[in-house]
Amino acid sequence: MSLGATGLGTGRGTRASREPHPLRAEALRGFAPLAGAAVLLTLGVLLAGSAARWQGGWAETAAQTHVAGLIAGPLAAAAGCWQGGRERRRRTEELWGTAARAPLARFLAPALPVALWTAAGYLAAAGLAMLATWPYAQGDRPHPALLPGDTVAVAAAALLGLVVGRVVPSRLAAPLLAIAGYVGLGVLSASRSAPVRHLDPAFPIMDTDVPVWWQPVSMAVWTAGLAFAAALAYAARRRATALLPLAAAVAAGAVLTQTGDGLWHEAPLARRQVCDTSTTPAVCVNARYAGMLPQVAGALSGVTGRLEGVRGLPARWEDRDGAPRADEAELPHLTPLGWTAVRGRLTDPTGFAWSATAALSLRGDCPDAAQPHRVDVADDAVRAFLAPAGPATRASDERWARADAARRADLRERRAARARLAGMAERERRAWLSAYFTARVACDPKGVPAL
Repeated sequence: MSLGATGLGTGRGTRASREPHPLRAEALRGFAPLAGAAVLLTLGVLLAGSAARWQGGWAETAAQTHVAGLIAGPLAAAAGCWQGGRERRRRTEELWGTAARAPLARFLAPALPVALWTAAGYLAAAGLAMLATWPYAQGDRPHPALLPGDTVAVAAAALLGLVVGRVVPSRLAAPLLAIAGYVGLGVLSASRSAPVRHLDPAFPIMDTDVPVWWQPVSMAVWTAGLAFAAALAYAARRRATALLPLAAAVAAGAVLTQTGDGLWHEAPLARRQVCDTSTTPAVCVNARYAGMLPQVAGALSGVTGRLEGVRGLPARWEDRDGAPRADEAELPHLTPLGWTAVRGRLTDPTGFAWSATAALSLRGDCPDAAQPHRVDVADDAVRAFLAPAGPATRASDERWARADAARRADLRERRAARARLAGMAERERRAWLSAYFTARVACDPKGVPAL
């Protein structure tokens, strides 16, 4: 009898030990994995649709995945809200209430899997975006600093959503919460002059912005504190315990709003340039895209080749924000990505060379003043010689000139000036170009020689 009793006891203990923990069952089956997959799929589609604007730049990728929280947060909140109303839809609220576990344990069993799965979906989407950028990155390094705070914010949104789902007895609560979350985050993002904008976990940032080291920590405490405070206020037996995470959230929010723009600083690499000094002018690009320097220099090789021996030129083409210095010309901007450069390649090398040529004569530091028509004609001839237009540009000139007789006469004058400059002997043309650039760099339109 004793042996049998022992055996039965052992059998019950074995069966009990094999029963899966409720949290494990919720995490591996049911709605939570689907919620994580929905976040991953939604962000994957959105990021893929805008890939030309971020793929190839580490800073752009970080900024884009950060702003993706504008979609991931409300989607996670809607998933949590739908999970929160599960027992009501199944009509098992009374049965669930008779379980031996404490109310907080009954709340966390479905809440934590949804929060973790939606956060994992966001993190996976961000990781895939970084993998997509890696083959095309032209400099810089990955920028993962914002990921911890953004991931915690997505999990917190799911937890808050589950509280709403438990409190609001409506099937429409989930979609309405998603809409309200999206609108709320959008309003915070649009409040660019208000300190509360820094409480937005998806606040849009510049590509060159880097957070101070404690900004993601403060953002994580702010969002997670609010979520845990709501959960404890709803499900804890001692609801006063909600005051602790609430106090932490308020303190973190105060730090974020009081610090304001001091939360961000410019990335050091954004102020650096790398240059090819083998030509005159030298060709410089921002250090974040150092890998594109050979390609940019190659696109300008025809221009620099025709300028060999010419005096009075700017010292370099520069690639940074702000007006060029007295001895510099502005390089056509490589950013924002998706226009001049896509996935580490120039989209239109010919047009890029033409714009760079125009920058040699259009001095940004010269006073604004009307210039003689002959200077316009000379500018056009120089651009046409240094960066010959393609068939599309010539066809566009023809269409422009068809409008009236004055335009046709102007086009004939410009073409004649182009022909005279191209037909000069090499030494004569070099002297003319030297006089031209000397006058343009000195902001002296009257000194521009005639053609």
